[in-house]
Amino acid sequence: MSVSQTLTVDLGDQRSYPIFVGQKLLENPDCLVPYIVGKQVCIVTNDTVADLYLKSVESLLADYQVNTVVLPDGESHKSLETVNFIYDCLLENKHNRTTTLVALGGGVVGDMAGYAAATYQRGVNFIQIPTTLLSQVDSSVGGKTGVNHPLGKNMIGAFHQPQCVIIDTDVLQTLPPRELSAGMAEVIKYGLICDKPFYQWIEEHIAGLMSLDEALLVEAIARSCQNKADVVAQDEREAGLRAILNLGHTFGHAIETAQGYGVWLHGEAVAAGMLAALELSSLMGDIPHQEVERLRQLLNNANLPTVLPANMTGEQFLQLMALDKKVLDGRLRLVLVKAIGEAVVTEAASQDQVLQAIANCS
Repeated sequence: MSVSQTLTVDLGDQRSYPIFVGQKLLENPDCLVPYIVGKQVCIVTNDTVADLYLKSVESLLADYQVNTVVLPDGESHKSLETVNFIYDCLLENKHNRTTTLVALGGGVVGDMAGYAAATYQRGVNFIQIPTTLLSQVDSSVGGKTGVNHPLGKNMIGAFHQPQCVIIDTDVLQTLPPRELSAGMAEVIKYGLICDKPFYQWIEEHIAGLMSLDEALLVEAIARSCQNKADVVAQDEREAGLRAILNLGHTFGHAIETAQGYGVWLHGEAVAAGMLAALELSSLMGDIPHQEVERLRQLLNNANLPTVLPANMTGEQFLQLMALDKKVLDGRLRLVLVKAIGEAVVTEAASQDQVLQAIANCS
């Protein structure tokens, strides 16, 4: 018997949208077809996912003009140059303002398809069908879209909410173990920032989650999405509260930029970044150091890195972290933890404390 849940991202007016989580959803037209506007669909996917799931989605769209863009796989291709392939397809096939883009893939595909949808003819509809755990619990929900620049990750983008999000947990059966671990970093993040009982639940069930227990995966994904939806509903454009979703990301984005996009997976960089953030929280006296070790053990159990890259200096971290979108007027703002389940955005950390936290995690 399949397990499923339906959540809502509540943005008021007519912009609220459902998140469907469960098994065999790629076979269910009721999750997809009602959310398509017009008669034109452009599916955006990559060359890995296309071989696995493209036919399933196309089979639900027999009554539409369907064009498909198959992009190269990987974070290194998340650029304006790659987005141009999507624009080319839309223009060559005369897609109008009622077209719907369908993002079928991981976070890179979702971010680029969403950005194309936000900017094509000044904004058209799109639907997220995330195929990695990381994209299911993070990037597919909340309307952030964009691309990387050689000088900084996700520095070019737009807020553009999807019509719906379809999360089929069956696709995780084909996910490489390293990608599963990367997604688990974002699941753990929600417990740390706003849901202490969930953090404890993850600790208790991490073995089952890593072995792809279907019921546990549906619960973990739904709980993660609900936490993110609650935050986004309160602060859609990251004017304040939404920034807590970036726990570990300021350190993590510095790792991704320095190592080259895709060398460290996003979730791997976030995992090491979260540990550095908790180390800094401990140095500032907000949490006992045993909470740092508790997180280290959980990350180990999820097969995630717990040491920062050996080839990065503290000064290099500071230089790259200064490019972060949360920096205001030259002041480094970091997401830290006051207690498990309670995150805060602060400028209170000194440069020396940040450098010490980096050294302690290297």
